[in-house]
Amino acid sequence: MKIQTVEPIEVAAPADELSSPWSSTVILVKVTTSTGAVGWGEAPTTLMTHPVRESVREVARFYEGQSLDDHVACLRRYEIYSFYRSRSMEATSALSSVDIACHDLVGRELGAPISRLVGRPIRDRVRAYSNGWYSDCIAPEEFAEKARAMVRAGFRALKFDPFGDQYRVLSAEGLAAAVARVGAVREAVGDSVDLLIEYHGRFLPEPAIRAGRALDEFHPAFMEEPVLPELCDALAEFRRSVKTPVALGERLLTAADFESFLSRGLVDILQPDITNSGGFTYGREIAGVATARGAPVAYHNAFGPVQTAATLQMDATLPTFFLQESFEASWPDWKRSLVRGYSIEGGEFPIPSKPGLGIEVDERAVDRYRSEIIDPIGPEPPWVIAGTWVRRSPAGSGRQGTEKSLQPRA
Repeated sequence: MKIQTVEPIEVAAPADELSSPWSSTVILVKVTTSTGAVGWGEAPTTLMTHPVRESVREVARFYEGQSLDDHVACLRRYEIYSFYRSRSMEATSALSSVDIACHDLVGRELGAPISRLVGRPIRDRVRAYSNGWYSDCIAPEEFAEKARAMVRAGFRALKFDPFGDQYRVLSAEGLAAAVARVGAVREAVGDSVDLLIEYHGRFLPEPAIRAGRALDEFHPAFMEEPVLPELCDALAEFRRSVKTPVALGERLLTAADFESFLSRGLVDILQPDITNSGGFTYGREIAGVATARGAPVAYHNAFGPVQTAATLQMDATLPTFFLQESFEASWPDWKRSLVRGYSIEGGEFPIPSKPGLGIEVDERAVDRYRSEIIDPIGPEPPWVIAGTWVRRSPAGSGRQGTEKSLQPRA
C-alpha cells in the first residue's frame, strides 16, 4: 500500500455563524493510499493557517509514492532535509499532521486503535477540564455565572485567563481585576473544582510573579505559561516564589525541549500538543521523557476534533496522565459537524476503541466549509477568548464604543 496523496484542507466558519478567532479555522490533512484508504490528521492555526498549510505541501514530497509501512522512515528523512525543523512551528506542525494521518491509516489497516500501536491502553476514559467557556466575560460575576454552568455540565476542572487586556506589565488595577475574577469563580464553584490559571505567556517576570503570589490563595491546580516564552529561564524564580505548580508545553516542539525544561527546574506539568510536536512518532518520545521524570501530562488541545481524537489515543497510554483540555462545550456548530466517533460525558472523555483514530470524518461537512480565508485580525488577538479583551456588542460582533485600546502596553 503506497501513500498516494497528502492534501491539506483548510475549513472555516461560515459567514453567517459567529466564531471566536481561536475556533474560526481548522487545517485538516487527508492522506490517501493507492488502495483508496484515507487517514486524517490535523495541524494548528492561530494566525499561521496559510504558512502551515503550505508547509504540509513540503512535507508531502517526502511521503507521496512511498510505502505506508515506511512512513516513519519518511519522517526521519524529512528531519535531515528540514534544517530549521526543531525551531519551526510551521515545519513541525505540518509533519505532525501527516504523521497522525499515517498512524490513522495503519490502525485502520490492522483493525486496532492507535493506542495499541504506540503503547498499551491503561485507561478507557480520561478526566477533562473545560476551556473556552468564559467568552464575553469581563466582570467577576460573569465569570462566576458561566463557571457554575460548566460545573452543572459535569466539569470538575476549569481553565481561564483572568488578565483581560494586560500584556507584558500588570497594573495594580489589572491585578485587582484578575484577583476579583478568580475569587468569584472559586466562590461560585467551591473547593472541589480545580481551577487552572492561563497566563498565555504574556508577562515579564516581575508581574508574573506578583500575579502568581496574589492568586496562590485560591489554590489553583496549575498556572500555565506565566512568563513570555523568550524569557523562560525566569520560570525558575517563578517556581521559587509561587506555590502553585507551573504548566507549559504547547510551544515546545521536541522531546529534547521537554527534557531541558524539566532538568532545569522550569516546569511541573507538561502540556505537549500532538499537532505541533511530531504527532505520534515524536509523541512517544515525549511521553518517555515524562515517564522517566515522573512529570504529569495534560495535553494541550485547542484546535479541532481530529486533534482531540489523536490526543485521546495518547492519553490512553500515559502512565503520568493528569488532565485533558477540552474546548468541545464551547465549539460552534460547524466545527462539531466535522467528525463523529467521540464524545464528552459528565466532564470525561471515553477513549474511542475503533481502529485508527476511532473516528469518522464527515467529508461532506469538510467540503461544505472549505475555505481560503486568512486568519481574522481584531478586535482581539487570536489567542484570546472572544469578549474578554474588549467588550463585544450584545449581538456578539464589534465593540461597544472604544473603551479599550488594542495596542500592547509598554
